[in-house]
Amino acid sequence: MSAERLNLLWGITMASGATAQLVAKLTSLQAVVLLLVSGLVVGRAGFHWVEPLDLGSSLGTVVGLLVSLVLFEGGLKLRLPGGELRTAVLRIVAVRLLVAFGGAFLAAHWLAGLNWSLAAVFSAIVLATGPTVVNPLVQQMRLQEPLGEVLEGEGLVLEPIGAVLAVMLLELVLGDRTGWQGVAAGLLLRLGFGVAMGLLSGLLLSELLRRLPADSGVLGLRVQLTLGILFLMYGGCDAQLSESGFPAAVAAGVVVGRRPSSEPQQLDDFIRQLAQLAITVLFPLLAADVSWRELSPLGLGGVGCVLVLMVVVRPLAISLASTGLPLQWKQKLMLSWMAPRGIVTAAVASLFAIRLEAAGFSGAGRLQGLVFLTILMTVGLQGLTAPWLARRLGLVQPDLEAEAGSAEGAADAPAVLPGRVQ
Repeated sequence: MSAERLNLLWGITMASGATAQLVAKLTSLQAVVLLLVSGLVVGRAGFHWVEPLDLGSSLGTVVGLLVSLVLFEGGLKLRLPGGELRTAVLRIVAVRLLVAFGGAFLAAHWLAGLNWSLAAVFSAIVLATGPTVVNPLVQQMRLQEPLGEVLEGEGLVLEPIGAVLAVMLLELVLGDRTGWQGVAAGLLLRLGFGVAMGLLSGLLLSELLRRLPADSGVLGLRVQLTLGILFLMYGGCDAQLSESGFPAAVAAGVVVGRRPSSEPQQLDDFIRQLAQLAITVLFPLLAADVSWRELSPLGLGGVGCVLVLMVVVRPLAISLASTGLPLQWKQKLMLSWMAPRGIVTAAVASLFAIRLEAAGFSGAGRLQGLVFLTILMTVGLQGLTAPWLARRLGLVQPDLEAEAGSAEGAADAPAVLPGRVQ
């Protein structure tokens, strides 16, 4: 690929993503949907201006590094206080590992027509909700904090687990791993190794940041140090055990987010802006690799598969996980409806499609198309209807003026999970 065409590829990708963000800001539409649509327009489904495969082997490297940045930024904000809130997150994660995986597995085969092997890979890829989608939704509709924290915690805990599980299943499909025992052993090994390396890297980075002077003039150095250690950690983990860099990035972010520092917010805000830039580039780039030839054969079966995930599998998992927890039916209903997929889901699907096609495995495009259909439908439908549903259920935080002027509003507000400092 010529240098001129490579420059054009990145220029079109960045421009299309920035335009989508601008339209989202001006219209209040969901940015993720517009980013995906922009990728379809400039990619194989549209004008064919952007062909991600032209990047060759560097595509996986670029995607992996940018996704690690997004996960690290999510870890910075992750807070799982004790009590019922932590219990809720962990129970939802555990139940969804079983219910959501099994439900997606059956729906992908019976409704979308994937063979059993690819259906298993698909169910692992779409296992987690996307914090990069959930967080903007929660902030936009001012959802009450306990629900937002449960949704964010669920996604950040499940995303690396789902990504690593998908890799293990992919290796099983390609014959690089034998039996379910090998899958389980590989999953635990990668998660354990990644979390351990993330904790160590986070402690090292926190100590280095603490020793820097409390001066805004060293912000650039703080950012360079953070990215240097993050990318070195991700690359080192992946060199030892593939996909172990994802749980490492989350773990490192959690440790650094809890660091004692005189200026934590300034650095965190800058990292948040970089993560948003990564999302603006990644979504159009990955969506550009999807063609209508891969989406159209899914037909009503593909749509039905995604709808089953949204209106049957997710509510069932939340119902089972929330049994015994002090959640009102309104809160359970909101948790049941909010399950949009995000950037990690798209990245894993795109990289897997490349590996399957390289191995001559049929159905790779169908798998990728179904994953992107899942992202489009969950983000589109839930993004458009969630604010309305939250208002109807009374789960929106009241305005400060109304809160100060009306005691009735406070009395009518639904109960929240105990253990949360209000």
